Formats: sequence, structure tokens, C-alpha cells
Amino acid sequence: MKLLFDENLSPKLAPRLADLFPDSAHVHEVGLTRAADSDVWDWAKENEFAIVTKDDDFNFLSVLFGFPPKIVWLRLDNVSAVSVDERMRSVAEDILHFLQDDLAVTFVVS
Repeated sequence: MKLLFDENLSPKLAPRLADLFPDSAHVHEVGLTRAADSDVWDWAKENEFAIVTKDDDFNFLSVLFGFPPKIVWLRLDNVSAVSVDERMRSVAEDILHFLQDDLAVTFVVS
């Protein structure tokens, strides 16, 4: 499954993590700059992407609507793209298992 990086994350992350999560994208790349969360949700669902975000808004949407899309929720302080990249790489295997789990909805990275 591909990852869609939310607007609150660096556009550099999709290309940086392409070796682990190919075909991932940032909301800017798919025409969702400043889009409402519901629009990002719908786009991710229709295009089979999991949303990567630092906001709890998408977690609330998953409680309301279920999934897809799945949510990778980064519960990290204000950190650089390099730090996010390193943290996601450190749990990449767990994220990949989560993305393949038919029952899992949200994966928290802290």
C-alpha cells in the first residue's frame, strides 16, 4: 500500500522513503494543497493510499468512518524531515505489517 503524506509533513518524505514505500506521494503532488481533511480522506480511500499525518484529525475520522484508508499517526514532536525519515525507517517493518493487516486501522509512531 502506498503512503499519502499530509500537508503538515515535509514533501521531501515521499521521495526519501520511496525505497521502502514505493509510489507514495505528498498531498501537494496530487492536487490536495490546503484541502479539507475530508477531501484528503476521500482521495486516499479512492486511490488506495494510507494517510501519514501528525494530526489527530484523521484518527477521529477513522473512528467515525472506519477504514480504508488506514492511518499512520506520527506522535512526534516538531522534528525535521530527516528525523521523521529515520523514525519511519526504524519501524518500517512494523508499518508494512500494519498495512497488510486487514483488521488494523491506525498505527502510531512515537
